[in-house]
Amino acid sequence: MLIHDKLWFTAAELAELQLAGLPKRKREINRLAAVENWAVAVSDAGAPLARRHSGRGGGFTYHASLLPAAARADLVQKGLTGGQAAVEAGNCNDASNLWHWLGRQPESVRAEAQRRTSILACVDMFEAAGMTRSAAIAAVAEAENISTGTLWNWLRLVSGVAVSERLPLLAPRRAGGGIEAEVDPTLWQELLSDYLRLSGPSWSTCYERIAAKAKAQGIALPHSRTLWRKFKKEVPEQVATLRRKGEEALRGMLPAQIRSVAELQAMDLVNIDGHRCDVFVRMPDGRIIRPTMIAIQDVYSRKFLSWRFAETEDMVTARLVFADLFAKWGIPKGLLTDNGRAFASKWLTGGAKTRFRFKVRDEDPTGLLVALGITIHWAKPYRGQSKPIERGFRDLCDAIAKHPAFEGAYTGNRPDAKPENYGSKAVDFETFQQVWNAGMDAHNRKLGRRSEMAGGRLSFDQVFEESYARAAIGKATDEQLRMALLAADQVRTDRKTGGINLAGNRYWAPELSEIAGQLVTVRFDPEQLHAPIHVYDRAGRFLVTAPLWEATGFLDMAAAKKRQRLERNWKKSAKAATEALDLLSADELVARLPDYDGEEAVPKPGAARMVRHRGNTVAQLKAVSQAAERPLSTPQAEATIDRFARAAERHLRAID
Repeated sequence: MLIHDKLWFTAAELAELQLAGLPKRKREINRLAAVENWAVAVSDAGAPLARRHSGRGGGFTYHASLLPAAARADLVQKGLTGGQAAVEAGNCNDASNLWHWLGRQPESVRAEAQRRTSILACVDMFEAAGMTRSAAIAAVAEAENISTGTLWNWLRLVSGVAVSERLPLLAPRRAGGGIEAEVDPTLWQELLSDYLRLSGPSWSTCYERIAAKAKAQGIALPHSRTLWRKFKKEVPEQVATLRRKGEEALRGMLPAQIRSVAELQAMDLVNIDGHRCDVFVRMPDGRIIRPTMIAIQDVYSRKFLSWRFAETEDMVTARLVFADLFAKWGIPKGLLTDNGRAFASKWLTGGAKTRFRFKVRDEDPTGLLVALGITIHWAKPYRGQSKPIERGFRDLCDAIAKHPAFEGAYTGNRPDAKPENYGSKAVDFETFQQVWNAGMDAHNRKLGRRSEMAGGRLSFDQVFEESYARAAIGKATDEQLRMALLAADQVRTDRKTGGINLAGNRYWAPELSEIAGQLVTVRFDPEQLHAPIHVYDRAGRFLVTAPLWEATGFLDMAAAKKRQRLERNWKKSAKAATEALDLLSADELVARLPDYDGEEAVPKPGAARMVRHRGNTVAQLKAVSQAAERPLSTPQAEATIDRFARAAERHLRAID
């Protein structure tokens, strides 16, 4: 007796049901199952649609989703099955999912389905011309060189189905490979764990290790190629990439984010980063290093706006690069940077809400960028997609680092890409700066840039200038420029002249004489020590800009005359300041003082207190104290009184 909502049927049960679109005898149903490979069919989810029949007669039981559409409809009409079959079979029973399944098949499957549909269309055409179905099938079978039984089977598959819906039903469903080879779960897990490692061992090596273990345990192991096909089928590619190549390779499997700058203008957003130059350079002190360039680039135009060189990527140089940017181009609205120690230092970004570097305290000073209202956007390090300056650095490696002037000093951009003449030369720092600066200017001027805004025609300079001319740029004031310079430790002015000694140089201005010997703070450019320095008091108030006090030749007449003029002006200004005070002369001052001819009146005390002389030493005072405690009626007391009387008489004679 058949059960309601039955999903699995044997060939005998299907023959007994006499369903539409299916043969009416068990043998023919088994033949149809063999032709269409029902035994190895799987659903979209990979679940098998056939299983061994454990009852009498053996064979297979087939899922209802394997039946032709007409047979499935007949099952529903007879109340034997319902919508649950479609759910468990991977939703393969409705037409939309059949077409979806066909779209995921290789081209060869779709081509075969089209060929079968065309052949059945010929059968329909002969029938429409008046031939019987048997005669039409025989004629088409002879013309196409196929058996009439095959044509009959195809017609059963599409029985009761519209001609427009035949294509997915006629597609071959060969799973290929027959029954899947079985492998011991423990060995399979060990094989996967061995292969999916960051060291990246080969599949054959991992298989050999597992095969040796399986042989020792007496376990049969399928062939290496069989297990490799199993691996490709069961393990997603992203899992293999993550385990064998890491997170960065996994991220590379995604398409790059397309970032448009069309809504920006020049100086709306700049980005800063450091680049270690691939050139050996001899510094003035004789050391050979690879300098680091810290540069700022405009994101809209990709133009390099300012740059400086240092031994390492440090906060001092980064601050000076910002000073150059403010002085030449103005103050940008936003900054894109990573949280490197140089760029996330408190001197630059202190007070930023999203700053994730160093310990944040309420008493930290407000950073330069925060004080100027520059919005800070944080990017990930070594991420060229989020920082366009990384792409610019790549161009510099080829256009400048490989310049003929650096031949022999070029280091290569990777440890495994060193040139044959590696380390044979080091260029002077002055020469390096001249060549590199010229290369940076050429980089900005080069035409035909393929950036979004250059469009393959313009240069970075042209894009920047066109936008800069119509953009609202915040210009830096003198005070803001001074803020961008390095804040030195507090120094003490000379106690006599007020001059400031810094890095072996002396700086002086007339205003410094008024704060001689006091502690002050100076801001200066360490790469331009001959330029004036800016002096602030301890409270941070600006005082004066002091120029360099240059040394002169011993017999330099021009310098001597300049010194004489300075002295004259110095005296003249001092005299003018003195006259402005309208001081009194000494005689005028004496005339205004009170008269001292009369005697000073001495006030009388409220009471007179007798003061006795107690002696000149502590020993005498002690003796007097002891005598005061003895009774005065004894001969010893009388002798003591006489002694004091004689001493008093001597003192009186001394006074006289």
